[in-house]
Amino acid sequence: MIEAELKARVRTPEAVAGALGERAEVRVETYQDTYYDRPDGSLRARDEELRLRFVVDHGTGDRRTLLTFKGAVVDEASGSKPEYETRVEDSQAAHATLEHLGYVPAIVVKKRCRSYAFEAYGRRMLATLVRVPELDGTFLEIETMVEEETDVTAALDDIRTVLAELGIAPEDLTRELYTDAVRVARRA
Repeated sequence: MIEAELKARVRTPEAVAGALGERAEVRVETYQDTYYDRPDGSLRARDEELRLRFVVDHGTGDRRTLLTFKGAVVDEASGSKPEYETRVEDSQAAHATLEHLGYVPAIVVKKRCRSYAFEAYGRRMLATLVRVPELDGTFLEIETMVEEETDVTAALDDIRTVLAELGIAPEDLTRELYTDAVRVARRA
């Protein structure tokens, strides 16, 4: 599966949240993402990501852990990547397993998220308003999953339409990675 995704900086977060709230119920969550790499940085050098995400749902109190691998970018303009994700029962065991396989924590990033799952243009979409405490501003990610690389362009066109409906302009789009931005903020 390929995650077709666009990310934008949001100028009016409450207006966008209101518009998304008309499409779907909000799920308020906190993510703690630990990104792993080889000691030599070879995953990052290949533009791949290995992440263990601990999620707390503030509405239900549910806690879950997700293990995700993202392959190298298949669409340069958006940064869309193949994604393989699964739920794991024991986050500590997952951390230990990754470390015993030779991976090391490269960076930990905390995110405060408001997510909205809905259908648009025949696709299941997930829109997430994201605040990273170490970064200024609010971001909006909209994603949908596609089977084939040939489907990415059409999926991104549908996402762009939803973004426009939410008042997000093309110049607000960004490919900046949270991990890179947090690294810069921590050095400052």
